[in-house]
This record gives sequence, structure tokens and C-alpha cells, in this order.
Amino acid sequence: MAITLTKNAAKQINKQLEKRGNGIGLKLAVKKSGCSGFAYVLDYADEVSSEDHVFEQFDVKVIVNNTDLDFLNGIELDYRREGINEAFQFNNPNVTGTCGCGESFSV
Repeated sequence: MAITLTKNAAKQINKQLEKRGNGIGLKLAVKKSGCSGFAYVLDYADEVSSEDHVFEQFDVKVIVNNTDLDFLNGIELDYRREGINEAFQFNNPNVTGTCGCGESFSV
């Protein structure tokens, strides 16, 4: 089981945690949503529960709940700037399809 970060993603997560002033890392999850079935959820993590797995890279922790691991195993989290747009990108090998608007995915 693995969740990986690019250097750009790690830098952005650190920047956001510093701006917030606290937090131990990034919480990565999925929720049922959209026309394809699931959407990614990013949030600050202030604690780790016994139901969580912690992945650490570039001194950044990504916390994933056990229930979401099957959907996220092998994912690479990147952060990209394209013109005036910047956002996290999810490179997920488990995805079998996405919706036309790009907001949801299926596995």
C-alpha cells in the first residue's frame, strides 16, 4: 500500500500548513459524489486515529483512513500550475473512468 507525493505537492502542503498555523499533515479521502461515483476530499489533519494509515514523504504526512485505502492505493498526489490555474492533481491507477466535468471518478 502506498501513497506518494511529488516535491511540488509536498511544498504546497507545507505552505498551506504554515499559513494555517497548525496541523500535522494532509487528510486524503474519497466520498460518493458526482456522475461517476467518487470524488477526492482534501483536508487538514490535526490527529491520527487508530483507523488511519500515515504516509510520509519530503517531511510531509498524508493520512488516509482504512476505508479509503482501496480507492487510493498507488495514487500520486501532484500540484501543478498551468497558466493562471493551480491545483492538486490526482494520478490514481485505480480509476477506470471519469466524468466529463472531471469532478468525479469510478473504480
